[in-house]
Amino acid sequence: MANPGPPGARTPPVRQPVDSPEAFAQAFAVSRETLAKLVAYEQLLQRWQKTINLVAASTLKTVWERHFADSAQLWAYRPAQLETSLDLGSGAGFPGLVLAIMDSTQRPTRHTLVESDSRKAAFLREVARGTGVTVDILCGRIESAEIHAKVGAVDCVTARALAPLPRLVELAAPFFGPSTLGLLSKGREVTAEIGDAKLAWDFDIELKPSVTDPDGRVVLLTALKRKS
Repeated sequence: MANPGPPGARTPPVRQPVDSPEAFAQAFAVSRETLAKLVAYEQLLQRWQKTINLVAASTLKTVWERHFADSAQLWAYRPAQLETSLDLGSGAGFPGLVLAIMDSTQRPTRHTLVESDSRKAAFLREVARGTGVTVDILCGRIESAEIHAKVGAVDCVTARALAPLPRLVELAAPFFGPSTLGLLSKGREVTAEIGDAKLAWDFDIELKPSVTDPDGRVVLLTALKRKS
């Protein structure tokens, strides 16, 4: 497993409105090639949303802020040497597929997305095909022995709007090695959730401000171990 380097060492993105692909490109300094892939992703999302509930309908008009920018902000904190990344409960691909697209022109990282809903997994495969991004998409429950065996320990674990932190660290723990970094998007209850999680787990944690939600935080979690 690669050495991820110190979490939080990178400069966080600046809070600014992201209401279009052009604003996204400016905020996150992505290439034209990467932006084109994300635009294709957004078009597929809008098309599939008509038949599958991929995201809340109320967020479709602000999709670049609520979903793409909210996912992309994790990029600033990724491990310096990233070889394997796992996204838990990927849903419509946020944040895992956005990060895989941003990473696709950078380095040969193995990105794995786990999603239990077969329709959403089919959507993820269609986006991967349409954008030419190589990702492993596993349709199954995160806690299954089969998923654990296929994935193993990784350099980075990501998740967004999946579960309260006590449950989230329980789901993530089988994929943590000594140097694994967890990048987790959390809301205003994060402080209380940390306290609850500490009852059963030991871990180091650092909180970064969200660029899309004044009450949100990006959680950088390391050294995860269940208490004896």
